[in-house]
Amino acid sequence: MEELRQKYIQAIADAADESALEELRVAAVGKKGEVSLKMRELGKMTPEERQVAGPALNALKDEINSALSAKKSALADAALDERLRTEWLDVTLPGRPERRGTIHPISQVSDEISAIFADMGFAVAEGPQIETDWYNFDALNIPPHHPARQEFDTFYMHRDAGDERPPHVLRTHTSPVQIRSMEKTGAPIRVIAPGRVYRSDYDQTHTPMFHQVEGLAIDRDISMANLKWVLEEFCRAFFEVDQVELRFRASHFPFTEPSAEVDLRCSWQGGTLKVGEGDDWMEILGSGMVHPKVLAAAGVNPDEWQGFAFGLGIDRLTMLKYGIPDLRAFFDSDLRWLRHYGFAALDQPNLQGGLSR
Repeated sequence: MEELRQKYIQAIADAADESALEELRVAAVGKKGEVSLKMRELGKMTPEERQVAGPALNALKDEINSALSAKKSALADAALDERLRTEWLDVTLPGRPERRGTIHPISQVSDEISAIFADMGFAVAEGPQIETDWYNFDALNIPPHHPARQEFDTFYMHRDAGDERPPHVLRTHTSPVQIRSMEKTGAPIRVIAPGRVYRSDYDQTHTPMFHQVEGLAIDRDISMANLKWVLEEFCRAFFEVDQVELRFRASHFPFTEPSAEVDLRCSWQGGTLKVGEGDDWMEILGSGMVHPKVLAAAGVNPDEWQGFAFGLGIDRLTMLKYGIPDLRAFFDSDLRWLRHYGFAALDQPNLQGGLSR
């Protein structure tokens, strides 16, 4: 065993590369290596001989493995040193401006919206994008026969035959977050819920995945007048104008009663949107007072509490504010488009320094 030790320890020390090192490993401690064959001979020895030879062979095997590992590390370090000597990089060269990252317009506008509503006391709430149909429909007073619950409008998750669990969908709006928030904190509450939503639609102004932000305010004395003030303040801050005029048109949504669609006075002269002036009206959102059944489904007593809710399309607001003509371009991953419309990474929107610097 001493001869084996000296033979392999010296050979390992003299190995020039990892290939030679691997050959030595196989010859010494591989399945048919010399040390392995010696260990097979232990069965032919007397118990007294095994008590002496066994520990000695194990020690020899451990020593050879340690030497192999150390030599492998040394060869790797030597290869790295050689590579560092031969490769050279001038780190003083100036950076390339075109490689600087930019903020996607959707992310920018989401931050702008959050900054505006945070100034009005709204917290940001989040929820899962895969929802049960109870949170997505039933809790929001959307009946089983409603068109929104059909497969041509909603993405349903696959279910095996005989599966008794509730159906799951890709959420069609962020309203389920309102239900979850009221279940968690009760009333009073004031939150916005921005996030991705999914519907089966695709054209110049619709995509299967898009972004919404919905707002909810619940208290004892909230009215449509409070809703109107909140929306006017939002539009004034978001479009960065001094005056806005909103028009409320009666509508119907299952989750609000009364319900209203909201139009914004604007002008399109020269193909440019100007908010707060002109004779045109543009629909921008839906809103209303939260239906008592929705409050009850979320565990809030509708005899004591009331409030308003509204929903905005983030993608559409982005197109309007920054003059982006095609919604589908948001998802094309075109760096030229992003460099044109993107925002500097450090330009964080706030009401004091400006939303869209």
